Amino acid sequence: MNTLFEFTDSDTLGNVRSVDTATVIVQVPTSEKLRKLQVNRLAVLQSSKPGQHLIGIIQKISRTSTGEEPAEDTDELETTSKELNLVRISLIGTHLDRRGLQSNIFVRTLETVPEIDAKCFALEGEQLTRFMEIIASISEEDEQRLSLGTYTLDDTASAYLNGNKFFQRHAVIVGGTGSGKSWTTAKILEQVASLPNANAIIFDLHGEYGPMRGDGISHYKIAGPSDLDDEKTLEDGVIHLPYWLLSYEAMVSMFIDRSDNNAPNQAMVISRTIIEAKRKYLRENGQEALLENFTIDSPIPFDLADVVTELERLDTEDVEGARAGTTKAGDFKGKLGRLIQRLTNKQTDRRLGFLFQGGDATLDYDWLSTLSTALIAGSQDKTDTQGGVKVVNFSEVPSDILPLIVSLVAKLAFSIQQWTLNANRHPIALFCDEAHLYIPERATADSTGQISVQIFERIAKEGRKYGLGLVVISQRPSEVNRTVMSQCNNLIAMRLTNGDDQNVIRRLLPDSLGGFGDLLPILDTGEALVVGDATLLPTRIRITEPNNKPDSATIAFWDQWSTTEGKNSIATAVNNWRKQSVQG
Repeated sequence: MNTLFEFTDSDTLGNVRSVDTATVIVQVPTSEKLRKLQVNRLAVLQSSKPGQHLIGIIQKISRTSTGEEPAEDTDELETTSKELNLVRISLIGTHLDRRGLQSNIFVRTLETVPEIDAKCFALEGEQLTRFMEIIASISEEDEQRLSLGTYTLDDTASAYLNGNKFFQRHAVIVGGTGSGKSWTTAKILEQVASLPNANAIIFDLHGEYGPMRGDGISHYKIAGPSDLDDEKTLEDGVIHLPYWLLSYEAMVSMFIDRSDNNAPNQAMVISRTIIEAKRKYLRENGQEALLENFTIDSPIPFDLADVVTELERLDTEDVEGARAGTTKAGDFKGKLGRLIQRLTNKQTDRRLGFLFQGGDATLDYDWLSTLSTALIAGSQDKTDTQGGVKVVNFSEVPSDILPLIVSLVAKLAFSIQQWTLNANRHPIALFCDEAHLYIPERATADSTGQISVQIFERIAKEGRKYGLGLVVISQRPSEVNRTVMSQCNNLIAMRLTNGDDQNVIRRLLPDSLGGFGDLLPILDTGEALVVGDATLLPTRIRITEPNNKPDSATIAFWDQWSTTEGKNSIATAVNNWRKQSVQG
């Protein structure tokens, strides 16, 4: 049999001294052999079962003195210190010479542990390269192979993830500024886009993924003030998200001032008026069948002017008094003025034009199907040639309602998946760039941030059974909601220098790999620790360059200051600021 590991006694580095559940202590007899070992390198240990070898990661190398003993060939009064060389190894899997019709395979299970005095060998040279080739063939089916780059242990071996498990079990991509986080995201997105029936959305908060181009990639942006003048529509890649898509909690958060003494009355009245406005719309558009079952959260268009008219009537209403021929103030007279002002002000606020100034087209009954097809449908379900990876630019959305709007798109995807028959469900992945901005760890109650957190927590907990995957991307993992992070079973961690961020990532690592967290501050640019269900081997990977780099490169201050040419861009920037639109 052509087995991978063929060692001789001279190759032995040491023998097992103690065994824990997944940790082994190996005693190395000589300093020369001890110097051959390096932390975070791989080691091979004998298994109690023939045809098997256990694979581990070296976590700690130590040399300690065990006391004084008589020196050899000298007077007994002369003593020398005896040294004890110990290596702690964390077991990560088993290499099998054969299983079924396959030979030389690696599995992430430990059917046995080493026996005391079992031999330990270093995994290096040609054997390391051959072992990495086994790891690289994580799945022979092209549909499942997601390439990241090469292993740091052996740069001749390609590193692959299992694409199914990466998206099924949710994922986290973290890294400080300039560590290569956006580069890694773009590398993954390019491969998703190359699939014939791809389906993914990336929430692009700063427009940095604009340079990504290709047959499988579509670009959209949330309508900004300048798009209102040009009357751009979905066909132009401009998205309007009309107010009637908002949930009741979101509407209350946006329209009602919680500090107002009349806030409870306003919340009750706006609920009743919106329900009646939706009921009116259904009747006028021949959708009587929905009248019995719809709720205030049902995505049914309604005319906001009807709501304002009714609120104005109630705010000035007089009702019949106790005595005939007399009148008295209605229950809500004089109590809705601030609500009406907030509604009318937001209707005319050009920053919120994508909510309130979408035109008659967004009030069409079939408009939601059109929007959902553009954002949620896979490549083969579209009627046009646009790709299955949708880059949605949120850069012109006001920061105070950014969490609400991002979560609105996420909820749209979740709802479509939830209400689709299982046999017809086409999986979709949500790439949440800069997730700490809209899935915060600390959000004020009744705020737009809290509403966003609730939506993403539900997606993290329930999304996988509806075919909705989540990829959380952030440079500050300590500021991302812990519930969402804990649901992510795949981790791609790049350089992190902040202690709080490092601690969050350490908590996500398995106990046996806790030492990996010490590498976080010293990783090179473009290098990542990859751990999780999608990878057979938890290890360091050097990410290869994507074809289209995101527009997130750090500006070279000193080089720019050293040039003799000016930019002359201030006037253009001021003009763009006034128009609320970035143009050349």
